Amino acid sequence: MKSTKDILTELGACSEAVQWAGRKSHERTWNTCKRGDWLLWIAGKLGVDRKKLVLAACACARTVLKYIPAGEDRPRIATETAEAWIKDEATIAQVQAAADAAADAAVCAAARAAYAAANAAAYAAADAAAYAAAYAAAYAASAAAHAAARKDIADIVRKIIPFSVICKAIADYENKEE
Repeated sequence: MKSTKDILTELGACSEAVQWAGRKSHERTWNTCKRGDWLLWIAGKLGVDRKKLVLAACACARTVLKYIPAGEDRPRIATETAEAWIKDEATIAQVQAAADAAADAAVCAAARAAYAAANAAAYAAADAAAYAAAYAAAYAASAAAHAAARKDIADIVRKIIPFSVICKAIADYENKEE
């Protein structure tokens, strides 16, 4: 079994994340990390189900929608459209249109979080865009955490993507490498 540090290095994680993980076990790393953006990034890079990834990004974005100025609905609509895609109730074209509209409103970190959550859905539709989906979802978490100065974003991610899911993804990753 590869160490967490080795897996993060192989996947191209930033040096800060690799150093933080150090010699921690996979489970300890997942359960103690305070960076929701890192958690979403690793989940995406390990191939966690894209809809679960987008759901987590949307949950992060939802925490900051209250900071959007009154009357500015585009970030909320982008988040709701991404959530509709998760339930097969919206097309990728609808998600992309909502994300593009939210981008025009992305004047604050809260709006950027909603835009990134919708973009995660748009990218997740294509398997070849797995990295982009992970990046967009991680950006949503990061923007949400910044906008709200909250430390519970990582807990939101862990609630939607528990360690059991990551454990399976790590096993699948290691089996692919052999």
